[in-house]
Amino acid sequence: MLHNRVMTSSQEQLKPINPALRWTLLISGFLATALGVLGVFLPVLPTVPFLLLALACFARSSERFYNWLLDHAHLGPIIRPYINGQGMTRASKVKAIALVWASISLSAFYLVETDWVRWLLLLISCGVTLYLLQLPAIKVEN
Repeated sequence: MLHNRVMTSSQEQLKPINPALRWTLLISGFLATALGVLGVFLPVLPTVPFLLLALACFARSSERFYNWLLDHAHLGPIIRPYINGQGMTRASKVKAIALVWASISLSAFYLVETDWVRWLLLLISCGVTLYLLQLPAIKVEN
């Protein structure tokens, strides 16, 4: 059974009562956070998507870790603008679009043998690209 609770982002979230689901979400959140941190240092690993995934996992499993990630001195400023609807930095958008096209092109042309799946992957790339391009671009403040 699920019940509602209010998070600091003023959005109502559902908290799972099932302990197995809660632990799965917590572990997934920490794993996504670790991958996001690695993405800060590794150019081929995206940071923002992993941190947003971690935030989503924590929103359903732990208000404490949800708030910790949003309020983190280094990670919070990376994801807060997106959560607040302000958009992404231009560099993040370029990096995300490049990684989407690189990974899906590799998959579509070297790993997938079925033509309709190739077209589906390329269509997904177009959709993600259009979504990222329509997001507002923000300037990074040091």
